[in-house]
Amino acid sequence: MQHYFGSVWIARLLVQRGMAAIYLVAFLVALRQFKPLLGEHGLLPVPDYLRNASFWRAPGLFCWRYSDRLLDITAWTGILISTCAIFGLTEKGPIWLSVSAWLLLWFLYLSIVNAGQTFYGFGWESMLLEAGFFTAFLGTSSTAPSILPILILRWMLFRTEVGAGLIKLRHDRCWRDLTCLFYHYETQPLPNPLSWYFHRLPAPFHKFSVLVSHFIQIVVPFGLFAPQPIAAIAGGLIIFHQLWLILSGNYSWLNWLTVVPGFAAFRDPHWIRVPQFAPRPLVFDLLLYLISIGTVILSIRPIQNLLSKHQAMNRSYNPFHLVNTYGAFGQVGRERYEIVIEGTNERVITSATQWHEYGFKAKPGDPKRMPPQIAPYHLRLDWLVWFLPFTVAVTDHGIYVRGYDVWFLRFIRKLLLGDQAILKLMKHNPFPDQPPAFVRAIFYRYRYTSWQQKRETGAWWTRQPIGVFLPPVSLETLRKV
Repeated sequence: MQHYFGSVWIARLLVQRGMAAIYLVAFLVALRQFKPLLGEHGLLPVPDYLRNASFWRAPGLFCWRYSDRLLDITAWTGILISTCAIFGLTEKGPIWLSVSAWLLLWFLYLSIVNAGQTFYGFGWESMLLEAGFFTAFLGTSSTAPSILPILILRWMLFRTEVGAGLIKLRHDRCWRDLTCLFYHYETQPLPNPLSWYFHRLPAPFHKFSVLVSHFIQIVVPFGLFAPQPIAAIAGGLIIFHQLWLILSGNYSWLNWLTVVPGFAAFRDPHWIRVPQFAPRPLVFDLLLYLISIGTVILSIRPIQNLLSKHQAMNRSYNPFHLVNTYGAFGQVGRERYEIVIEGTNERVITSATQWHEYGFKAKPGDPKRMPPQIAPYHLRLDWLVWFLPFTVAVTDHGIYVRGYDVWFLRFIRKLLLGDQAILKLMKHNPFPDQPPAFVRAIFYRYRYTSWQQKRETGAWWTRQPIGVFLPPVSLETLRKV
């Protein structure tokens, strides 16, 4: 078997260090954003959500009790353990210490995700949990690595890539006619400083890029289970594709959660001297076989989903988020719509009222502001506001708003209160001295500027108001939200 797969000491090392770094970012995000969004006084308070929850419906610490103090303890513990794992300290001791440390990271983050509601409803949360769980069984730096958890991680990578490739072909014609990249860089959730330039690449290059993407996501993953060096080449192509996506936009740690399992496809180079390892304990090997059997059983529903013409994009089939279904960008928007939030201190609204715009940390707002690079950090509020235009019907006569999410109305109420915890999640607060009397939200169409417009004005975007998403509201209007 070692001749077929090669020695995987380097693969184990890279996966462990990479997963530790991603966990560190994830716990930092929770420490800084969870409480204003989901804490005791957040937009969607966890105590209300979990009041009638059982452990088996939402496993985690918070199903028994939630407090903002316990959240801080959870996040800081995760930060401490993941930092130790980055430096390899968790792999220096006995094997039970390594397994326990990684499983504790998994359980702490599982607690956060299962309490996170819509703010943690992203596919990469399940990816982090699944990859983190199986990383727990890679072993210590002094024990011989087993191929079983490496193969399980390759299987996760296979499902991620093939799932993403198939859902594109099944759900949006532009992936089939190779034109999706004509729109994607402009309409993606949070563009970065290079996204504008990617969008301006020639149309034939965009079509070629889509074709390469289909090949890497649908064909190449089968090479992950081939003998070396084919598996390593497959992993390298997948990593290259993900690095291209990292350069072109802000996708939180989504792409890194594909890069790191990609390391599991590598083998140790012949010129590296592999250390002498102690044999793995028999009990540990038996545990690995049990986990492998469990993975096979849990894979039945994801495989059925991959084969289904009604393929779901991201789905967890169990509350522990193990062996899930993945996919991304099954549909690509042709137009970019943004919700711009404004406030005023004037007590009477007239046609002459002066409105002042709030700024988000990464979501497009001011057309002259360069899109920032924030990934692998994740700005949860920015992402959720980006999703809101998908609930709006755009017609030739304006827009039709089907309704408002509760969290959004509570967010507006927090702005009217001048809530400092929420304002810390924003880039620009136009009312630093006192809260506004009214807040409204305008619905815009955004487009990238042309080369000439960018040279002449310095602007990255042009924008056109389409309608009013939320008419002016005051605290009195939202007193019961």
